[in-house]
Amino acid sequence: MPTPLRLPAALVGAVLAGLALWLAFPTHDLWWLAPVGVALLGAVVLVAGAARGFLLGLVAGLAFFVPTLSWSGVYVGRLPWFALATLEALYLAVMGAVVGYAGRRLVAAGHRRAALLLVPLAWVAQEWARSTTPYGGFPWARLAFSQADSPLAHVARWLGAPGVTFAVAVVGTGLLALGWGLVGRRPGRVVAGLLVAVAPLAAGLLPLPTDGRPETIGFVQGNVPTAGLEFNAQRRAVLDNHVKGTFELAKKAPEDLSLVVWPENASDIDPFRNADADAEIRASQAEVGVPLMIGAVLAEPVGANSNVSLFYTGSGQPQRYTKLHPVPFAEYIPHREFFAMFTPMANLAGNFVAGDTIGVFRVPTAGGEYVALPTICFEVAYDGLMRDSVAAAGTTPSVLVVQTNNATFGYTAESEQQFAISRIRAIEHGRSVVHVSTVGVSGFVAPDGSVSAETGLFTAAQAAEPVVVRTETTPADRVGEAPVLLASALLALLVLSSVRVGRRVRVTAESSPPEEHPVA
Repeated sequence: MPTPLRLPAALVGAVLAGLALWLAFPTHDLWWLAPVGVALLGAVVLVAGAARGFLLGLVAGLAFFVPTLSWSGVYVGRLPWFALATLEALYLAVMGAVVGYAGRRLVAAGHRRAALLLVPLAWVAQEWARSTTPYGGFPWARLAFSQADSPLAHVARWLGAPGVTFAVAVVGTGLLALGWGLVGRRPGRVVAGLLVAVAPLAAGLLPLPTDGRPETIGFVQGNVPTAGLEFNAQRRAVLDNHVKGTFELAKKAPEDLSLVVWPENASDIDPFRNADADAEIRASQAEVGVPLMIGAVLAEPVGANSNVSLFYTGSGQPQRYTKLHPVPFAEYIPHREFFAMFTPMANLAGNFVAGDTIGVFRVPTAGGEYVALPTICFEVAYDGLMRDSVAAAGTTPSVLVVQTNNATFGYTAESEQQFAISRIRAIEHGRSVVHVSTVGVSGFVAPDGSVSAETGLFTAAQAAEPVVVRTETTPADRVGEAPVLLASALLALLVLSSVRVGRRVRVTAESSPPEEHPVA
């Protein structure tokens, strides 16, 4: 059987794998390096065994997540940044242990194809695990979210974000098999690996629908006085910026404007408890003459806060959507007293509570009603939440609205990374996305993932364009969680099978000639 690489070479391969994955994401946008990273990691862990697989997966994870998540420490210091990166890297470490353990036994028993299948299945299962645990998970920097400009993005329409991750990992596994065949001088395996690596790219030939009823929607990116955490101390200036931007938009907006959107935290002054803020918002809505959807912070319930999207129509109290998934260690701190012993930054986090109802804002127009579906900030990264939001519109045409505040991450890649997620979601759910940030990046995303009116960072901007509202239920929405469950079940079966065959086959590193290495 193939022998594991020597540890120094394997460690180098793991580092290169992590760096390749990092470079696949915005703002580097070298999407084709994601399969290369998968291939490199697979090469070093596939027959490494559990212990070495864990180590190599951890090294690759740190090389990946430390630079990719560097934005998380730009204003709060290195400790939160490295803690988050290490936590995420541990999931890759466990994946490396599982693949190393099962792969070594399957290859020793002659089941090379089954061993290779471990790689894409493990990637899907690993991303599901870190998207749901702990405290609801952190589904950032998934392979799928590096592919907004890739032909593989089209897979999202059929199998959702997990399907895109699987496709990326299949391409990477094909590259691994190709390299395996080259080193072993097996032309048949070279051809098979090449076919496996190329076949998923054909997804780019599948058409993505862009039909639908056009409705003109505007957004206001008001900007903040200064980047960083201090924007909270300048709440009035931020609100005034968005009021000013709305009046500017009203001067140039087309007559068929149907909705205007402000970003998350556009009004951190509670308009229910501050008459002046409420008057400014209502004046802005009256100026544009259409419903106004704003991000605000409410001082409720007692002793806590709510991160909300408010829908002003010009009469009565606004409708509201309360964020369903506040970000742990940012919008609230689990076990605050414990973590405060390690860093005073724990006391900077908010005390936000979660909502319990999907937001559905109905917008009347001359062409008929449509639904604006609010999503606040990091919620766009959660598969189930986005799927539930689209389903809540029923048979009424709808558009996804992502309201976010990126001021606390400065001039980093975070905003671009989030915008790329919105592009994948547009394809996955067959919906236009209005993505609005306080400081950028903002823009309109069509159902095929294409972008218009994209803004820069830390600039004031307004835009209004026709976007299509649609009613289609995509195949990805129909299958729901099935791809993840199926991949996880198949992975479990392969691991159990490896245990069984491992009892019959003695696994030794010396049992195969050097030319059979699975190399990067």
